[in-house]
Amino acid sequence: MHRRFRTSLAAATTVAVLTGGLVVATAGTAAADGARPTADFNGDGYLDVAVSAPFAYVNGKEAAGQVLVIYGSTQGLTTSSKRTLVSQNSSGVPGSAEIGDIFGHDTAAADFNRDGYTDLAVGAPGEKVDDDVDGGMVTIIWGSASGLSGGTVVPDPAVSSHDRFGYVLEAADFNGDNRADLAIGSSSATIRVYRGGFGKTQGQTGGVYSVRPSILSGGDNGPLNLHSGDVNGDDKADLVVDGFEDDSTEYWNANYYLPGSASGLTKTGEQKLPAGVITDIGDVDSDGFGDIVIGMEFDAEVPGSSPGGKVNIIHGSASGPNGERLTITQNSPGVPGSSETGDAFGAELDLGDVNGDGHLDLAVGAPGESLSGVDYTGAVVVLYGASDGSGITGAGSQFLDQNTAGVPGSNETSDFFGSDVHLADMNGDDRADLTIGVAGENDGNGAVVAMRSDGERIRLSGGVSFSPTLAGISTSGSPFLGVNFAG
Repeated sequence: MHRRFRTSLAAATTVAVLTGGLVVATAGTAAADGARPTADFNGDGYLDVAVSAPFAYVNGKEAAGQVLVIYGSTQGLTTSSKRTLVSQNSSGVPGSAEIGDIFGHDTAAADFNRDGYTDLAVGAPGEKVDDDVDGGMVTIIWGSASGLSGGTVVPDPAVSSHDRFGYVLEAADFNGDNRADLAIGSSSATIRVYRGGFGKTQGQTGGVYSVRPSILSGGDNGPLNLHSGDVNGDDKADLVVDGFEDDSTEYWNANYYLPGSASGLTKTGEQKLPAGVITDIGDVDSDGFGDIVIGMEFDAEVPGSSPGGKVNIIHGSASGPNGERLTITQNSPGVPGSSETGDAFGAELDLGDVNGDGHLDLAVGAPGESLSGVDYTGAVVVLYGASDGSGITGAGSQFLDQNTAGVPGSNETSDFFGSDVHLADMNGDDRADLTIGVAGENDGNGAVVAMRSDGERIRLSGGVSFSPTLAGISTSGSPFLGVNFAG
């Protein structure tokens, strides 16, 4: 969610166009224990990935939005991989593609109806609902043996109390009943959480409740991102909510930790965490508790920020985040590159086990990276977990850009390579492969780059690229394919 490019780089006007005032959020895993992604939309045993093109023209309708689903296989993601392109004009999907719907702005994957196939919740925060302009809509697209198809609208319980319903989404088991719940954000600070029990019948859910973290409310001050994982080890997913804090006269960015419980998400035990729009949760130090990884891509102004951006890792414990923190920048020992204003290191990140040693590794997007005079071309840094399980280090790390041998494309201005990153095993070899968003490619057409693990590191050969043309997406306007992944 993830997003986009979820934040704006002040010096890059293209990003302002990209976000259009919206911040798209990355979707995370729906597993309560913070496990790695498990999205298998067609149930063939290989993981799949959903890629947003939220500003794509559909049947001539600007920014109607589409989602490209690429299915994994024995070869991982290849240009011959099975693909599905979903929009509101797809057969069985509710609604119709309209100007400004931004279908796919955020997505979340989980098996919502417990039929053995992963489903995909898709937000369309620009959807007009009756007379409510930008009321927003969320649709669950259903998995099956043939992949994603059809859909059912998730009912909005308070249509008139907010705009942009579906602006951010997160799927996880927040109450430990082994059913996927769905958290939905809007322009309001209040998050609606739908309990597991979804079905294809219109309106069928397990009920809905509300939780409001300590973020500002009203206007455009709803959550900017949601991410889940089990931080306290109780087998119930906790939620990290990003937004603007309400204890300052300035609208500083901050994250708030909300623990899961038998009754669902609760403010009891809420903790304020460092700023940064994008997070992931996983046990990086192998102590049985999920650790919260936060990308703080800001150069200045936001408390705790530093030029070039940073990543903060806050360790988990039985009582939640324990305050112990590891900070990584491009000036940290062993980390490639150097911290420079505008790099946006940490604007995107994702955890996964690239080398199969049982310890999580970390991919970090720096989509604002400028290289050899090419502004905002972007880069991705892969950091590896220590062999002793002590956590993420700079040792043996990799730096990838589009001029790296084996990576498709070339460095061009405002490509924003690293606009999203995704680590997941796409070919069934128990090693996480790397999928990279290049949302600014070719003046905002966007692209997706897929790189395989060689068993030890990301293999710098054999990378493939998916363009909008290959995917069947119109290149009118700026579709920004690759701005957000779910899987």
